[in-house]
Parts: sequence; structure tokens; C-alpha cells
Amino acid sequence: MAYAGAKSFEQRLTRIEVQRRKLEHGAVYSVNQDGLIIARPRRHASRNPLRLVFFSLLGVLLFKALVFASLGAVSYNARVATLKEGTIVERVGAWAMTADPATIWVARRSKLLLSSL
Repeated sequence: MAYAGAKSFEQRLTRIEVQRRKLEHGAVYSVNQDGLIIARPRRHASRNPLRLVFFSLLGVLLFKALVFASLGAVSYNARVATLKEGTIVERVGAWAMTADPATIWVARRSKLLLSSL
């Protein structure tokens, strides 16, 4: 006759194996109030490359808008024009830093927000 608790034992072994597989990718350790060290699986960052591209482009847009708002349109465009006459790296930077409608819109909104404070 089979052991009566075999089913619950198998379920416990399955749970332990799942936990062990999760801990293979890294763990965060904490100590309970009674001194027991508990290992919890490390949370993984999203591996979506589109998310990285989106936030990178958003960061560039916000940086451009901040510089545009702080320098003003005339000074900003003069500095970008100076970059356009430089080396290939400076020309690429000038192309990236050219004020587009989104940059101007964000810069105007940020100026309005800062002036109201």
C-alpha cells in the first residue's frame, strides 16, 4: 500500500524545485525576526528592447527641450548651426539636436510650468 501523504509530498517537492529554478537567476537574501535567512528570487528587469529605445528617445527629447528652454531659440539655433560646420561627429550631434516641433512644444510647456512656480 502506498504512503497516504505521497501526493502532498510530491506537491511539496514540485514547489521546492520551482523555487530552486527561480533562485538560479539570482537571489535577494533577508533575515527574519527569528534569525532565519530567506532567499527570494531577484526580480528581472524588462527585457523589451523597444522599451529601452522609447525611454532613450524620450530622454533625448527632454534634454533637448531643457537646453532649448534655458538658452532660448536664437542662441540654441546658433549653437546647432556652429555644430553643423564641424567634424562628422559634430554634424551628427547637430542633426540629433536640431529643434523639432516636439522639442519646441515641450520647451514652451516647461517654461510655462517653471514661470508659474
